[in-house]
Amino acid sequence: MGLLQRGYPRWLALHERQLTLMSHGSFSGDPQTLWLTENKIPDRKMQMLADFSFTDPAGVVWLTPKDYVVDGASIPRAFWTLVGSPYTGDYRRASIVHDKACDDASGNTTARRKAHRMFYHACRAGGCSIPEATLLYIGARIGDVWPLVPAWSPLIAAPEGPLYEKTPTDQRIEADFRLIAQQVLAQPESDDPVEIEARTDRALRTTIGLNAVSQ
Repeated sequence: MGLLQRGYPRWLALHERQLTLMSHGSFSGDPQTLWLTENKIPDRKMQMLADFSFTDPAGVVWLTPKDYVVDGASIPRAFWTLVGSPYTGDYRRASIVHDKACDDASGNTTARRKAHRMFYHACRAGGCSIPEATLLYIGARIGDVWPLVPAWSPLIAAPEGPLYEKTPTDQRIEADFRLIAQQVLAQPESDDPVEIEARTDRALRTTIGLNAVSQ
């Protein structure tokens, strides 16, 4: 039974929803950006016109500074038809700080995992539901291990642009994504990115035989 059905005033129900979102952190405001035009490749880069940040539940500030260029690459393009492109939906702002955090982490496994956990919090703070934020988190984790899976690696060098039809590799990675997501979401709902990370690691091992714990 929902809050309103139990006799809660509407303002109190909205207040409790706001507290739930705030518990995951907060953004500095709305991002100010400029679309960039590029030659010979699809345009998807944006330049920050002002500092933009996300403060996570631990009080850590994740800054994307003025003039920084983001491209949404922290979520693999092959998943955009499944979870949405980086510039749409409730995770638009989260994708900006996540891009910067992943760039900063580079090949540092520990730092990238922290960036993905922050991304989950930022998605929730932006308005994503628990299942939506979980699927986005899984997409980010798969992006980390992508080069290590031979069946997926052809997509790393695949050209961007409109697709007439999906390739066998597209179909394979989408199917694997769904299998991994089903395993994670089949368990009791969790709003804790640490728990979701552990579940995703187990699902990666089960689905593709990859020891994701070290990745």
